[in-house]
Amino acid sequence: MLYLILFSETPMETYIDVFINADGEKASLIFEKLTKMGLKYYIGEHDFIYNWKRIASIEEELDFVDRIQEKLKGTGTLLKFTTVR
Repeated sequence: MLYLILFSETPMETYIDVFINADGEKASLIFEKLTKMGLKYYIGEHDFIYNWKRIASIEEELDFVDRIQEKLKGTGTLLKFTTVR
C-alpha cells in the first residue's frame, strides 16, 4: 500500500525562556508585560510561546525580539529565544 503524506508549511513558533534577577522587577510585572505583547504563558519546558501563524522573515523575528528587549529594558531580566518551524 502506498501512502501519500502532504506537508504544508507549519507556522513558526518562538519559545521564550525568562530568567528573573532577584534584584530586578517582580515576576508578576514581567509576566504582565509579556502577555500584553501577545505572548502566551506556556506550561512545560519554556515560559512563553509566540505563534506566528505563518512563516516569518528573519527581519520580522529580529523586530519581535527587539520589541521584547525594549519592553523589558531595565528590569534585570535575561531572555532566551528559540524559534522552530
